[in-house]
Amino acid sequence: MTGRPLELPTLRSERLALREWRNSDIATVQEASGDSQIPLITTVPSTDGEAEALAFVARQHDRLRTGAGYAFAIADGTDRAVGHIGMFFVAGAGARASIGYWVVPSERRKGYAAEALRVLTAWAVHHADLDRLELYVEPWNEGSWRAAESAGYEREGLLRGWERIEGKPRDMFMYGQLTKGA
Repeated sequence: MTGRPLELPTLRSERLALREWRNSDIATVQEASGDSQIPLITTVPSTDGEAEALAFVARQHDRLRTGAGYAFAIADGTDRAVGHIGMFFVAGAGARASIGYWVVPSERRKGYAAEALRVLTAWAVHHADLDRLELYVEPWNEGSWRAAESAGYEREGLLRGWERIEGKPRDMFMYGQLTKGA
């Protein structure tokens, strides 16, 4: 893990913080559980039970311990979690990381995803062993791909049948950003 922090930092902008997930954030996980898409493409449970929400929080802490990547709660100005953003290293792919994010339905269209992506990207570009960041978005998810574009990511193409969701192959837009000069 050369050049990778062993502790999760708190990253800040003027109106939000990217911080560790806390057990007190379970209401956010429970709201995300009720979304029609978040549980399908993430590790958010599909039920809103307290035990399931706490298990989600624990899994986010495990990502750092295992070296899989960094999982942050997106917290608003009052320190209330409104979503999630993570950077995960692509196994066997060298110096690449994949980014994923979501915002609970009650907090969408406020710019949190784009701002969190800008903050995380600004931090990630300083990792000596990371050359490329990428993310994947279903073509119908305009809010998510607009967030990626506003954070400086370039759409590099359409990956047909890239990921199985509910047992069906789904197309994904691929977005990328280099962390070093090409």
